Amino acid sequence: MTEWPLGRLFAAASRMAGPVWSRLVEKSGVSPAGFFLLRILLGEDGLRAGEVARRLSTTPATITSVVDTLERNGHVERRRDGGDRRAVLLHITDSGRRLVKETGHAIGGDLWRLLDVVDRADEPAVRRYLLTLIERFDTFTKGDRP
Repeated sequence: MTEWPLGRLFAAASRMAGPVWSRLVEKSGVSPAGFFLLRILLGEDGLRAGEVARRLSTTPATITSVVDTLERNGHVERRRDGGDRRAVLLHITDSGRRLVKETGHAIGGDLWRLLDVVDRADEPAVRRYLLTLIERFDTFTKGDRP
């Protein structure tokens, strides 16, 4: 690996980031999907399950399963929409708010320990590389060629 090009090293590190993030979240006793669902409701409480599914790029059936677990553990409540009794809205509870806050703080500390590996002298070069990479990715996703 020491001879790999930077792009390949970055790709390898990126692939490992998802499983690391999941493991950090799961230490709190909630699934990554549950944590992200709670984060969405913390920012905008009272959403329909379909909207949460859209934001998490998953299916409503998956969200129903995640909400069932979160509701059973007291982190989310389902409530009828006062304006449309057919609709059910998801609301984060005080327990869910505490869980996001505590988990977020714990994850933040763990992440900083994992990510704090660049020497101060190397930081400007690493920063330029990452900013350029982000710019190229952004350009590419908008349909332009890199």
